[in-house]
Amino acid sequence: MHKLDVEDLYTLETYAKLRPDFRARVLEHKAHRKLPLGDHVTLLFEDRLTMHYQVQEMLRAERIFEAADIRSELDAYNPLIPDGSNWKATMLIEYTDVDERREALSRLVGIEHQVWVQVVGYDPVRGIADEDLERATAEKTSAVHFLRFELTADMIDALRGGASLLAGIGHSDYGIEIEVLEVTRESLLADLD
Repeated sequence: MHKLDVEDLYTLETYAKLRPDFRARVLEHKAHRKLPLGDHVTLLFEDRLTMHYQVQEMLRAERIFEAADIRSELDAYNPLIPDGSNWKATMLIEYTDVDERREALSRLVGIEHQVWVQVVGYDPVRGIADEDLERATAEKTSAVHFLRFELTADMIDALRGGASLLAGIGHSDYGIEIEVLEVTRESLLADLD
């Protein structure tokens, strides 16, 4: 999947006009790429379109128009675009109550290293967490992590051939395994070369 470049972005003025339609298209796209893992963990699988939207929103919110600052935004978000042999996801640990969230983040230390996907017929692939910077400490994990799931060519071929996809978490305090819905599996298949 190609990374974003300056030429792919809309000017602030053009984006202001296109934003309602672009936003609606992205939100519909994202709905197929959202994977709840139980009640409190969600994976949001990123791709070129989701990152294009994120960059445009950052440029809009911060009123960024200088070339160097635009390049900095691209440098920050391009690593979240899949490379053709992997999936990249934002992992959210979600608790609405502040005290419950604080307790859960201390109890779930290391959960980001226990998230996996599995093409049926192959071994599970654990996500590689937070390659850009460490987001957890020995006392607590972060509510947001970035994961990369690296797949083999055989796994990709199996998915193209219709193999089912499972996902889960193997943390001692948060264990879950689900079958990924077909609409999500199909959307994720588009990320692979």
